[in-house]
Amino acid sequence: MKDILTFSHPVLMLGLLALYLYIAYLGIKSRRISEAESLPQNRSKFAFSHHRTASVWLALMVFGAILGIAVTFINNGKLFFSPHMWAGLSIILLISMAAAVVPFMQQRNSQWARNTHLIINIFVLLLLLFEGFSGVEIINKILAFKK
Repeated sequence: MKDILTFSHPVLMLGLLALYLYIAYLGIKSRRISEAESLPQNRSKFAFSHHRTASVWLALMVFGAILGIAVTFINNGKLFFSPHMWAGLSIILLISMAAAVVPFMQQRNSQWARNTHLIINIFVLLLLLFEGFSGVEIINKILAFKK
């Protein structure tokens, strides 16, 4: 049971990285359609899917971060304030900020909100990639320790 718990965080996060890329695709597609058709962004099916999927993703990311912290504490009796953990906490902060500008994106003359949302999410992507690489290092350490 402890092994399942230990590897639940990395498996969840890998799935969420893939889902993040899909959400980015939906957002880009939604933006292109709204620009081409001069429609408000919230009327395209891509925009609806982007918003709905991103909401679920946000909730799962917060859950995954808490799961990672809990698993670390359960397995070690303490937390390690590593770059991996700081990057994960930064992701949670940034995705909350990206979600907070969404209501402003739905108003007229909201280019600043769209640009802010995009820039924040580029940083999130970079941090997610860092998290993936540093997470693999952590998994390798765990597997080496188990041997």
